[in-house]
Amino acid sequence: MDFSLDAVLAHPDAAASGAAGHDAADRLILDESASARRGVDAGAIAVIGDESGALALAAAHDAGGGGAVRVHQDLLTGELALGHNAARVGLVGRTLSLPLDAELVRGARVVLARLPRSLDALRDIAGVVAAYAAPDVVVFAGGRIKHMTPAMNDVLREVFGRVDVTHARQKSRVLVAREPHGGGDPVPAASVVDGVEVRAFGGVFAGAALDIGTRVLLVHAPALAPGTRVVDLACGNGVVAATLALRYPELQVYASDVSAAAVASTRATAAANGVADRVEVARDDALSRLADDSVDVVLLNPPFHRGAAIDERIARDLFADAARVLRSGGELWAVWNSALAYRPALARLVGPTRQIARTPKFTLTASVAR
Repeated sequence: MDFSLDAVLAHPDAAASGAAGHDAADRLILDESASARRGVDAGAIAVIGDESGALALAAAHDAGGGGAVRVHQDLLTGELALGHNAARVGLVGRTLSLPLDAELVRGARVVLARLPRSLDALRDIAGVVAAYAAPDVVVFAGGRIKHMTPAMNDVLREVFGRVDVTHARQKSRVLVAREPHGGGDPVPAASVVDGVEVRAFGGVFAGAALDIGTRVLLVHAPALAPGTRVVDLACGNGVVAATLALRYPELQVYASDVSAAAVASTRATAAANGVADRVEVARDDALSRLADDSVDVVLLNPPFHRGAAIDERIARDLFADAARVLRSGGELWAVWNSALAYRPALARLVGPTRQIARTPKFTLTASVAR
C-alpha cells in the first residue's frame, strides 16, 4: 500500500475533524534521516515522542524487513492514535510500543525523536539511547524552533560526543547526535514535601515538587471514612495518592494518568512512602478501566495544555468521566486555575457544585454526582 503522511491523523478525539497527525518538524526529521535509514532494517530503528505515529509509520513503511520499528510515546492517546493510523495505512504489526527503557533502543542504529519541552525528559531519553543503542547510532531529534532552546544541545552533549544542528525549514530544526557514551536508565528526581517523599521522572508536571494548585487541594481535601473508594485522577507525580494513603492507613487509592512518566512517578512515590500495596496505579485515558457508579470520591487537578496549546476539552472530558464512575451522591473535588471558569461545566457535567476554597490564582470546588 502506498503511504502518505497526510493519511496520519491526530489523537483519536481529534481524528473525527480530520486534524493532521504530523507537522513540518516530522517531515524535516524524516528528510534529514533518510540517508541514515537507507538499508537499515525496521528492527534497528527506534522512535520516541511521536505524537500520532507519523514518524514511526513512515519509518516502518520505508524500512526493509527484520522486525518492527520500536516506539515509545509518553501519552497513551499517542499509542491509540498510532494504532488507528497503522490500520488506516495498512501497517498493522510493523511497529511495537515499548516503555522508555533498554529494550526500546537496544542495538538501534537510528533513533527518530520529537524533542520534549522538558530538559529532564530529554535527559532521560538521551541517557537510555546512549547506554543501550548501537555504538554507531545516529539520533535525529527535532521540533518547532519556538519550542527549542540551546540548552537542549547541551543536554545531548552530556552523553553524545558530537551534536550537529541542521538548517531551519518551515520554522523547524533537527539536532543530530552521534558517538554515544555513558548514559543509563532514567532516575527520578526526589524531594520531601510536607513529610511526603515525592519522586518524578522527566517531564512530569511540577517535577518532584508540590504545585500551588495541588497544595490547595490537599489542604482542604475531604475527610474520608474507612471503605471510601477514592481516585486520584491525572495523578502526575503521585503526591495526592501518597498523601491520602499516609493520612488514612486503611485507605485504598486508585491513581490514573495518561502519561507513562506520570504512572512511573506515582509508583515510585508510593513505594518511597511505603504505601505501594495500597495505591493502585493505571495508565489510562481518563478512567476507562473503572465501572460506572463505582467510586465515592475523585480528586483532580486537571491539565489544560495539549502540547504547547491550551485545550480546555481535556478538563471537560475528565469531568465527564469522573461523573460516570461516581456513585450518586459521590463527589468530584477539582482544583483549577480560576481564569478557566470551569464551574458551569462542572455543574452541567457532574452535578451541583460548591466552592470550597479560593486563592488569588486557584479555585477548589466539590461537585456532587447526580
